[in-house]
Amino acid sequence: KYRVKLFSEVQGVLKNSRKEFRVGVSYKKGEVLLNINSDEHNATLKAQKSIFQNLIVSIIPDLRMDFPESFEKWESYLKNFDVEDPIIKIPEPDSDKEKYFITAKNIYTTYYNIKNLEVRLNKYNIRAPFDGVITEANVNKGALVRVGQNVGEFINTGTYELALSINAALANDLRIGKKVVLKDRSKSIEVTGKLVRISGKIDTTSQTLEVYIEVRGDNLREGMYLEANVFARNVPNAYEIPRKLLINKE
Repeated sequence: KYRVKLFSEVQGVLKNSRKEFRVGVSYKKGEVLLNINSDEHNATLKAQKSIFQNLIVSIIPDLRMDFPESFEKWESYLKNFDVEDPIIKIPEPDSDKEKYFITAKNIYTTYYNIKNLEVRLNKYNIRAPFDGVITEANVNKGALVRVGQNVGEFINTGTYELALSINAALANDLRIGKKVVLKDRSKSIEVTGKLVRISGKIDTTSQTLEVYIEVRGDNLREGMYLEANVFARNVPNAYEIPRKLLINKE
């Protein structure tokens, strides 16, 4: 049910992670799936922070003279500023005049440029959005990862969905939440799921309706074929015979 195609939004050389990025490797939510080298981007970010710091220093004398009520908070901001740390929110102006002065010095523009670079820096680490396992791995350690490249696929193995084609004549007998018994072809696995979605469109060629069964089970796998027994209605004096006995519907 939960599946993501992994794409890189940044470019760089793939570095070592705590776990090897291979098919079948499991990850917990929040763990780093891929670690892309971010040295160049990190250097650019620090350079922008240094420029921002110099801008703050340049306005301190003017603030002392023209906006003495705001001088202390800006001086405190400058003292706590560190290019190695995430940028902290800039002080709120006490007046429109102060706001226009700060704007004219490119303080806001530089600040938001840095925020944008910090957000992009986080994209060099691709983290697991949920507990799951790698089902497709297209990159190896040391490879150059490009922007927009499909690096793999990650799925959650706890919850699955099975799509079924049901005779459209039975559409009114189906309800969301109805229990469904599922078995594999060898009848060695039997699990119970529930109907979670019903398509609003009937296939014009086969006159069937798509319904979706949600099911959980440790012994289930992606791509497994299952047979579903869905209770629709009572039919008196009914018998089950093999479909192969029907010839021209007789």
